Amino acid sequence: MDDFAGLVAIVTGGASGIGLATANLLSNRGAQVAALDLKLKGLPDSVMGVQTDVSNDDQVKAAVDAVVERFGRLDVVVNNAGIGAVGDVTVNSDDQWARVLDVNVLGMVRVARHSIPHLRRSPAASIVNTSSIVAWAGVEQRVLYSASKGAVYALTLAMAADHVREGIRVNCVAPGSADTPWIDRSLEQAADPVAARAALDAFQPTGRLVSADEVAGAIAYLASPLSSASVGTVLAVDNGMHSLRLRPPDRV
Repeated sequence: MDDFAGLVAIVTGGASGIGLATANLLSNRGAQVAALDLKLKGLPDSVMGVQTDVSNDDQVKAAVDAVVERFGRLDVVVNNAGIGAVGDVTVNSDDQWARVLDVNVLGMVRVARHSIPHLRRSPAASIVNTSSIVAWAGVEQRVLYSASKGAVYALTLAMAADHVREGIRVNCVAPGSADTPWIDRSLEQAADPVAARAALDAFQPTGRLVSADEVAGAIAYLASPLSSASVGTVLAVDNGMHSLRLRPPDRV
C-alpha cells in the first residue's frame, strides 16, 4: 500500500516497541517519518530520528520545527510516547503521579500544540493517540497508569471535537497487553518470569499477547487518508479483553 505517499509523519516514542513498529509501517506505506524519542538507537535509515523529551516543551517545539524544516510539511502525528506505573492508590507518590501525567498526558498536549499549526495546512491531517484498555477496564495495581490513559481517552474525544472542522482528524488506539520491551522488563521482575509470561498469555482470550505490529496496523488505519470518516474513534486492539466474557476452558 502507498496510502501515505507524499505525507510526513511524526511518531513519538518511535524508537522501540509500538512506536518503532508504527514508524516502520508508515515508512513502508510511503510516508516520510520522523521518530521522536529519548534514545534513537535501532532506528532504520529510512526514519529520521530526533532526540526529544516530550516532558520538555522547548524540545518538543524544536523537534516539530526540525521535521517541518526538513520535509516541508506535517500531515500525521502519532502520540505514542509513554511510561508505566505499578501500584494501587496508596502506593505512588505525588512526584510519581506528576511524572507519569507529565509524560503520558501533557506530553501529547505539547506535541499536538506545536503540530496543529502545521496540520492545519495539510489535506490529510491526522492525530492518533495511544491510550490503553485500562482507560475503561479496571486492572489491579495500575491506578496511576489507568488514570493517565483515561485522560488520553477523554483528551482524544475533546481534541476531535475541537479540530474536526479544521480538517484535522483525532482518534486513538487502546491496546491490551502488548508484547513490547516494557512488558519484558515488567515480567523480569517476577519471581518466575517464565511462569508469569505463561499466565499473562493464558489470561488473553486469544491465548497470546497483542503484537506491536498489530497495534501499528490499527494506528495506520486511523491515520490513513483512506479512513477519512473515522473521527473521535477509540479502536481497541486488545485480543477481545474488553468485550468478551469467556467461560474457563474446563467448562466449555
